[in-house]
Amino acid sequence: MRRRTPHEFAGWLHDQLTARGYSLSPRGGGQVRFAEAAGVSKATISRILRGEGSTDIAVLEKVGDALGVRLGVMLVEAGVIAPDELGGAQRPQGHMTADEAADALGITDPTARQVLRGVVDTLTPKSPPPGDPTAG
Repeated sequence: MRRRTPHEFAGWLHDQLTARGYSLSPRGGGQVRFAEAAGVSKATISRILRGEGSTDIAVLEKVGDALGVRLGVMLVEAGVIAPDELGGAQRPQGHMTADEAADALGITDPTARQVLRGVVDTLTPKSPPPGDPTAG
């Protein structure tokens, strides 16, 4: 499989941010808010969204943490590695995030991804709070 281009990563990140409510219009403030949430500069986020990319692993890790996306997924989406190069290291056995499921299913529409996140959140068992008499 081929590696993704910086422009493809820009489109993916744009979809991720808009699906999470970050307004990316010139006066929306979404880039600034997300940059602050991720702990990177607005210039870095702007550069990525213009398709000028970022292969800096530390930046990808911070962006992924802010999005709730694993580093392996970020490396593939950013084109650092091809999907087949990641192999089984992408996800340890067990759970995957709703975004990973959407990626695996090829769901790219931001609204559909948001619906999937809502369904997963609704169906995910919640642990009772500590000290709850129903726990254990």
